[in-house]
Amino acid sequence: MAASLDDMFSFCVDPGKVSTCVDVRFIDNIKGKGLFARKSIKKGDTIFLERPLVSAQFLWNALYKYKACEYCLRALETAEENARRLTGNPGLTLPHPELCRVRPELHQACPQCQVLYCSSECRQAAADQYHRVLCLGSAQDDQDHPINKLKDAWRSMHYPPETSSIMLMARMVAVVKQAKDKAVWQKLFSHFCSRTGNEEEEIAHKLLGEKFRGQLVLLHSLFKSALYDEHLSRWFVPEGFRSLFALVGTNGQGIGTSSLSRWVHACDALELPAQQKEQLDSFIDQLYKDIEKETGDFLNCEGSGLFLLQSSCNHSCIPNAEASFPDNNFLLQLSALSDINPGEEICISYLDCCQRDRSRHSRHKILRENYLFVCLCPKCVSQMDELDVTSEEEEEEEGEAEGETEGDEMEDEMTDV
Repeated sequence: MAASLDDMFSFCVDPGKVSTCVDVRFIDNIKGKGLFARKSIKKGDTIFLERPLVSAQFLWNALYKYKACEYCLRALETAEENARRLTGNPGLTLPHPELCRVRPELHQACPQCQVLYCSSECRQAAADQYHRVLCLGSAQDDQDHPINKLKDAWRSMHYPPETSSIMLMARMVAVVKQAKDKAVWQKLFSHFCSRTGNEEEEIAHKLLGEKFRGQLVLLHSLFKSALYDEHLSRWFVPEGFRSLFALVGTNGQGIGTSSLSRWVHACDALELPAQQKEQLDSFIDQLYKDIEKETGDFLNCEGSGLFLLQSSCNHSCIPNAEASFPDNNFLLQLSALSDINPGEEICISYLDCCQRDRSRHSRHKILRENYLFVCLCPKCVSQMDELDVTSEEEEEEEGEAEGETEGDEMEDEMTDV
């Protein structure tokens, strides 16, 4: 039975365009819903564009001075400012500065708490949707404020690289608090899977086990103190909080933006004489080497969001679609990686490129612990006869972890959502 796209997705996507291309259908009690093509989709086609119901920058990312719009996550540094910070070279000058699309003259701050937005439109959208509840005003730097206590507790438990955020949960609460029709928003959030475990496969989410009971109790207490609302009382009881935690952990889509990467792409598209092109390419190659030496791979403004339509896509280790962020903000584009026939399920990968190259056993371990299912995609089925041995990369990681204390192990687990 197809779900009503007009009802579910009109907030985020143009339903007229989407409904001509895809259907959301219930598959079974194990897989839940899935996304299916209504018509032929060619490799490289854009299947849909979607903005999130809510999104938030990761807390460590913001603490490390990755400046992003508080609403749409667009990078706020110019490409040159970004390059200077990432290389640790305050005197660095980038060629072709005109290729940077960041417009500092359009940036606006909240008059009360001074958080930054890329435009007046984003500032107003945030105020209308959730920011009035979460604005700390003059208490922005007060470590005793309940919201700051919640942020500090999260950072102390969940070290970078982050893949989820307590602030995504906070914004969900704030959206409902500010909404005129609270039931509509609660219904929208109810479309996301929020299982804390998979009884059929005897799987529990890795961050909700006995090992992390103390951390969850503390986060629950601070979350309730900072944000309690009687209309959302079910989210503030222990089991409801665990479900909310599982919801953002299993549905949150990573979002990465970078003014520097946009500048590099614009440079790549320049038509230059061969010698100038070679000089520019050499400059960029050296720039990335300097960044790697100073900062490593931590390049982008990063956060996560909840996307209704994208969350309907099931996983495959050989996906036929992928998500990207072409506008350098939170707007998600789903594109076809191969030709997709009418009636065919549209699948993305929940694993990154490196994880997809690991053994079947390693892939299943990641998917079971983080997404609560056993993958039966064609690649996994074809590898069923392989021994359940862990990939070399994971063996190395486990070998390094053997010498760590139990506290270090817990820290690592909380990091790898």
